[in-house]
Amino acid sequence: MKKYVASSILLILILAFTTPMTGNAVESKDSENGTSNELNLASDTKSAILMEKDTGTILYENNSHEQLPPASVTKLMTLLLVMEAIDNKQMNLDEKVRISENASSMGGSQIFLEAGEEMSVEDLLKGVAIASGNDASVALAERVAGTEEAFVKKMNDRAEELGLKDTHFQNSTGLPADNHYSSSYDLAVIARELLAYESITDYTSIYEDYLRKGEDNEFWLVNTNKLVRFYDGVDGLKTGFTNKAKYSLAATAEKNGMRVISVVMGAETSKKRNSITSGMLDYAFQHFQTKNLFEKDEHITTLELLKANEPKVEVVTSHPVSVLHKTGETTENISTSVKMDEQIEAPIDKGEQVGTLIVKKGNETLTKTPLVVKEDVHKATVYTLWKRNIKHIIKNNH
Repeated sequence: MKKYVASSILLILILAFTTPMTGNAVESKDSENGTSNELNLASDTKSAILMEKDTGTILYENNSHEQLPPASVTKLMTLLLVMEAIDNKQMNLDEKVRISENASSMGGSQIFLEAGEEMSVEDLLKGVAIASGNDASVALAERVAGTEEAFVKKMNDRAEELGLKDTHFQNSTGLPADNHYSSSYDLAVIARELLAYESITDYTSIYEDYLRKGEDNEFWLVNTNKLVRFYDGVDGLKTGFTNKAKYSLAATAEKNGMRVISVVMGAETSKKRNSITSGMLDYAFQHFQTKNLFEKDEHITTLELLKANEPKVEVVTSHPVSVLHKTGETTENISTSVKMDEQIEAPIDKGEQVGTLIVKKGNETLTKTPLVVKEDVHKATVYTLWKRNIKHIIKNNH
């Protein structure tokens, strides 16, 4: 019997690693859905996914589109909107936020904010990223959008922009609410978008810290994600638990230049959640590698816009660009090309897409990465255009 089982496992592994890699490198779903179980990495959860961050390639999934209560993993979207607001200079890390009665009244995980208290955006960010503070989440939501209700609308609008079809939010915290759900796939996409802000792991990787250090109401922060301390390479992202949702975790880790994202939803215990996540990460780092082609914000080409305030506009990558391959495979025959959008005219906002960087292996398209402008591009004034024309005339007459 043992010999039969060992032979079966060997056959499964051979099939798994000789099958050509596609957008879904390895898939694991219930057999009644018509897909065989190739790997058994997360069968003890309701839903799971493993994704390589740069390419977005799915390395493993199990019921990844099932709509489930996400609990505090909801805060990935809260953190994303906060990081976007900081990046857009709508607020800054040192800014003090006055805590409302509403924010201070949040139950569940909290950092015990008091109504009328003032705390910096950065400390509130720590309160969310490390301790999963519901009160800190609402305080930041109110600062970004005025009210939590308005912020939730932004959350759902952002989910729609990302093309998420299995997500709907009712609050910024993940506290139980009707019609509040997401999926492991959607949460992985949100995590990938959040990780575009590389400084987020400066907070999510902290195992312990203090708020109000040295004051009478000093508060000890301890990361709810224990893998930050106990799994080499893990530096985020967000845990979640409610009685209905059970134990969930969106984790990320980086080793040898490859960053992966794992999401586990509905594990029975925190120990099981961490064990399954560790196994998924082990699988990724043992069997896959990436080759970096371009860093984020790396210069790719230059646009010449005659009617822009600055006629030459730098175009850069919106994300790091990498090639994913199985361990031991070569990355030969890789080519890149640039396709610029048609009819590009000022004004253009910083970060707005103006083209696409296409990576191919032979004739197969591997990735398409948006190319964006590095800075805001303003429309030239009539006076600027007049001076530019005069210089052009003088130059051509010499």
